[in-house]
Amino acid sequence: MAFRKTVFVFAILLIAASGRAQYQGRIEGKVTDDAGNALEKVEVTIVSTKLGSQKFDLKTDQGGRFTQIGLMPGFYVLDFKKAGFTPRAVEVKVNIAEATKLEVKLETAAAEVERTMSESDKFFLKGNKLFNENKFAEAVTSYEEAIRLSQSQWAYHFNLGLAYKKMDKSEEARAAFARALELNPDAFSVHKELAESLAKAGDYEEAKALYRKALEISADDPDIFYNLGLCEVSTGESEAALDSFSRCIALKPDF
Repeated sequence: MAFRKTVFVFAILLIAASGRAQYQGRIEGKVTDDAGNALEKVEVTIVSTKLGSQKFDLKTDQGGRFTQIGLMPGFYVLDFKKAGFTPRAVEVKVNIAEATKLEVKLETAAAEVERTMSESDKFFLKGNKLFNENKFAEAVTSYEEAIRLSQSQWAYHFNLGLAYKKMDKSEEARAAFARALELNPDAFSVHKELAESLAKAGDYEEAKALYRKALEISADDPDIFYNLGLCEVSTGESEAALDSFSRCIALKPDF
């Protein structure tokens, strides 16, 4: 009887594990240099845009490949770093029980550029640490120093905007999000944050355009449909708002 009971419990654990896997996804990627050669030991950091505390650190293998499993659905920012190359950040979407596949190319950096980028990244990481400690004013200082050293990294501006948002500095947040959008026009999270900031400021037309662009990137976020509907109500587009709210409820019936 004891043996049967053990087998039964083990079976339940297997079923439970299988159930969890159905609600998780993974990221599979490959990192190469300018010539397409695989890059080994590239530092890869994966951070959830919804839960900043959900963070994974790994390195590429000899073939330049990396894999992270057990990811909840949503958007993630991936940072890539390797000595001799310009760091890069990309945003990807992870779906349930699917593999998000991507290829990333790192550009060779001159020694001076590499040194500057390394210093800017230190300030950026320091800013992230301060942000997670709710020290938003100090985080702003670190992000701004990172941007002073390297102005072309969209993630620096995006996180600066998030810190300003926490401090209720709306104009500064909008400016930071707008710059992040210029540098990365395909980032879902940037569209979402900038649209929200504009809507709160009463600029519903611009907010609607950004929300609709966000839906072109990903149409499974109920919050986007809800916020778009609010903007459409504010501009007198009742039928469009009804459609947006209906789509919101279709995605999340208990919204």
